[in-house]
Amino acid sequence: MKLKKKIDKKLKRSKSQTVVVDSSTFDTLCCSGYTSLDKNPEIMRACLTIAQLIGSITIHIMTNTDKGDERVINELSSKIDINPNRYMTRSTWMTAIVMNLLLYGSGNSVVKVHTHNGMLEDMEPVSAGRVSFVSFGDYGYKVLIDGIAYDPDEVLHFVFNPDKNYLFKGCGVKAQIKDIADNLKQAGATKKGFMESKWKPSLIVKVDASADEFSSKEGREKLIEEYLSTNEAGQPWILPFEQFDVKEIKPLSLNDLAISDAVEVDKRTIAALLGVPPFIVGVGNYNKEEWNAFVNNTVKPIVKGIEQEMTRKLIVSPKWYIRFNVLSLLDWDIKTIADVFGSLSDRGFVDGNEVRDRLGMSPRDGLDELRVLENYIPFDMSAYQKKLIQKGEE
Repeated sequence: MKLKKKIDKKLKRSKSQTVVVDSSTFDTLCCSGYTSLDKNPEIMRACLTIAQLIGSITIHIMTNTDKGDERVINELSSKIDINPNRYMTRSTWMTAIVMNLLLYGSGNSVVKVHTHNGMLEDMEPVSAGRVSFVSFGDYGYKVLIDGIAYDPDEVLHFVFNPDKNYLFKGCGVKAQIKDIADNLKQAGATKKGFMESKWKPSLIVKVDASADEFSSKEGREKLIEEYLSTNEAGQPWILPFEQFDVKEIKPLSLNDLAISDAVEVDKRTIAALLGVPPFIVGVGNYNKEEWNAFVNNTVKPIVKGIEQEMTRKLIVSPKWYIRFNVLSLLDWDIKTIADVFGSLSDRGFVDGNEVRDRLGMSPRDGLDELRVLENYIPFDMSAYQKKLIQKGEE
């Protein structure tokens, strides 16, 4: 008896809800099966935006000098910046590397380096499905490509978000965004069900069930044809009040289910985890400050990791290093560029052709000299300005 009372109390405390649906409605409300992250349009859009931006950046080889870092222009710089792969453009090549890094390779992207007589010949991005990693020794590892082991020095291995147990490889953001991707998939399936009109009609017509003519399918169709069908839109129905009772049923809408609000929250969460502005995944409007913060806080750290890996694996000279022109991604309008570089030109920091180059204009003769305004003079010569010299003084 005591055991029965305890069970009864638990049943009273527990509350459950049951929804009875038919097979078509179940297909609408529920989605099953595994979907990879690259099938999610928001995640794909965010990662592809980052990859395409990095793919559009010019790659420079810089050298350290006593006067500062200068750009090196030679065959190696041309190979890296113009034709790193014989079958791809530089933009496609780098976009593929970053997509492996962020999405397909779960934080890892491997590039095979082909050389001939000690010279760089080609750089081949390796698809994520062909690559695996094996720890080796105390803290070393091997890179397996199609089952063949390579030392880390023989390939370029770019890492994003290092794994907590195996620090030499990345883990990406798959675990953080998987549940959110499932939520967006479910919301999309429910919305699709609404759009495909799988819900039942919103009108119920109650008739006298004792009439034999309404007990069969043919009789009900005859009823609809005689009383409910109209030839013109807006034409009223004429029904016998003794036999008919019409009621309107309002089914749930997308607003009732708050799908739009939930989807917006999930999209903003994905944007925050991937470090992209919300408008990239379809939430909110473009914002210049958000875009520049995205370039500095998300794109630039990824670029720095790529720069360092390429420098230590491809560059032999200790004075050379690889640099991506990240500044070109910032949102600078024409007026801002003209004001900034115009001021630098007035102070003699840049010449006229450098200003024209930033504005997308071709160089002109006579603008290669550094010029300054008359009142921009050294501090110790401030007393020798012409406007301060009186008549008769030298």
